Amino acid sequence: MTHRTFTRRGLLKAAGLGVAAAAVSGSAAAKTFGKTARKPNIVLILVDDMGWTDAGCYGSKYFDTPNIDRLAAKGMKFTDGYAACAVCSPTRAAVMTGRYPARLGVTDWIRARFQGGKIPANKVNPSVSGWTRGGRGKLSCPQNALWLELDEITIAEALKPAGYTSCHIGKWHLGADEWYPDKQGFDTNIGGCDHGQPPSYFDPYKRGRQGNIPTLKPRKKGEFLTDREADEAVKFITKHQAGPFFLYMAHYAVHTPLMGKTDVVAKYKAKTPTNQKNPTYAAMVESVDDALGRIVGTLESLKIADNTMVIFTSDNGGLLGPTSNLPLRSGKGYPYEGGIREPLIVRWDGVVKAGSTCKVPVTSVDYFPTVCQAAGVALPADRAIDGESIMPLLRQTGGLKREAIFWHFPHYRGRVVPYSIIRQGKWKLLKRYTGKPFELFDLEADLSEKTDLAAKMPDKVKALDARLKAWLKHVGAKIPRKVIQTRT
Repeated sequence: MTHRTFTRRGLLKAAGLGVAAAAVSGSAAAKTFGKTARKPNIVLILVDDMGWTDAGCYGSKYFDTPNIDRLAAKGMKFTDGYAACAVCSPTRAAVMTGRYPARLGVTDWIRARFQGGKIPANKVNPSVSGWTRGGRGKLSCPQNALWLELDEITIAEALKPAGYTSCHIGKWHLGADEWYPDKQGFDTNIGGCDHGQPPSYFDPYKRGRQGNIPTLKPRKKGEFLTDREADEAVKFITKHQAGPFFLYMAHYAVHTPLMGKTDVVAKYKAKTPTNQKNPTYAAMVESVDDALGRIVGTLESLKIADNTMVIFTSDNGGLLGPTSNLPLRSGKGYPYEGGIREPLIVRWDGVVKAGSTCKVPVTSVDYFPTVCQAAGVALPADRAIDGESIMPLLRQTGGLKREAIFWHFPHYRGRVVPYSIIRQGKWKLLKRYTGKPFELFDLEADLSEKTDLAAKMPDKVKALDARLKAWLKHVGAKIPRKVIQTRT
């Protein structure tokens, strides 16, 4: 399939003129991807902090997730789906733009107004030139962005010239006020703001001195937030069923604070625990599953499921404590598989074979080009898109061209020190900028990352490190540097 390309200005101008700037004609798209000339609807569901094994189809014996399991039975389950970062904002930026966090300067979770951050008066993103200074013997690290720049092209903006109506529901966490979803191409924004987590999951969504969600008007005291998100999604789908539409359902759940509906929590308290045993967290997972059921059920009842691509995934690994990611090592925030490997399921009836499984590594930057190709719309011409469309995997017609995927986290976070990662084939190299320099794992033989092979395979380390360094230079990644100590 051939893609024409546009700049952001060209895309928005086309949208303003009502031009369907498709990369291929409707009939060509239909011949390639579907049975009719209709452009497919896109539903992208991003759960917050959901771990790789937090669903029955991924091995959980504790959580009840019939709708997630049914989605996998009707679509393709990826065993090696990855988030672009072990924390949320960088992954969200990568999902929206198809560009690696290191290229965007969004490499840690955004501390904007709600988290006590301060928006610079000059409106210059601190990631442009700012650095933080550690104590003696520590590294100086690049400052993280406080917003996703408006000149980035989001999925919503890419789809707009092709006639798509777009809706964001739930967590945004890519900037405050003038960087909200409605400023980034979405026609409707319900709940998206600078909050990294809701003050409360129960209407009016406030707790103590913390205000409620500014873009979600309370309507029924005690209503559970995930249920409200699902209700808004159903309303949007029903209203725009003629399509094409893009729904970005970015759940606040299952992020802390841990809160669940009383009866569902009680249900899990009565269940036999496994390595996963938190009843409140389990209730939150079930609410996300219920929401998926309502969305898919609406698509089916309106008879538009066969013309809708549904993508279900998470923004980073499960948080240790509330859940367990075993057999994966560690969890959210950490560079091991438990921090970055995610559930990923794609359903598109008539395109994706029901009950299929894919073991090819896929990551957050791939959704942008995949959606663009599925919709037959333009890719930007004035910037690099790091992701690769996974349509050949979904259609089982071929593989991907790339040989490796990458991560870059140039920050301190608790016990985590700045690091970069490359995964190439079965090999994963973890590079730290302070302390132990390398860890090397064979993920096919050692999924739990128990055996570090770096000392035994120095040539493999050297080769992978060279590839990693080349990538870091290519995307303009900022590398932590030593603090120069001066005498006074």
